[in-house]
Amino acid sequence: MKAQIRPPGGRSADHRGTLLPRLLARLWKRLGGRAQWRLARLRHDTFLVYAAGIVRDDHGRILLLRHRLWPAYRAWGLPGGYIEAGERPEDAVIREIREETSLTAEVAGPPVHLAGGYRYRVEVYYDARVAGGRLHLDTAEILEARWCPLDALPAEMSPRLRELIARLT
Repeated sequence: MKAQIRPPGGRSADHRGTLLPRLLARLWKRLGGRAQWRLARLRHDTFLVYAAGIVRDDHGRILLLRHRLWPAYRAWGLPGGYIEAGERPEDAVIREIREETSLTAEVAGPPVHLAGGYRYRVEVYYDARVAGGRLHLDTAEILEARWCPLDALPAEMSPRLRELIARLT
């Protein structure tokens, strides 16, 4: 059984405050991959480092987030984001989990997977566990959260991420 978590009523209490992020998300999606990467490179020096957390609950389910900025065919993914200059990857994972979900997390050791993502991008994945807090989504970036059993991952997920999760569990 899938546990689905959404903001009350399916949207934030002050949905007017999400108008600008929703418009920006639409614009971002319309730009397409090449333009998105050029804009991202303006903000990040040399190359991008993406860090994500594979967060499991006591039942072995994985926390997946449906991202507003990602294309619909692969909207579900792990909590994560780009590392800031001077930030340790494990600290970036903890920060991204907190920013996207309001949960406090701990990283459980060294990276469990390193990958070359797209051109000029490195991906670092960590096992993480929830250490506290209450789930509250950043609706500017995250549309929905779900604790998913490994045999019931959403269809709208990248095949690479699906394979990674299967390999690491």
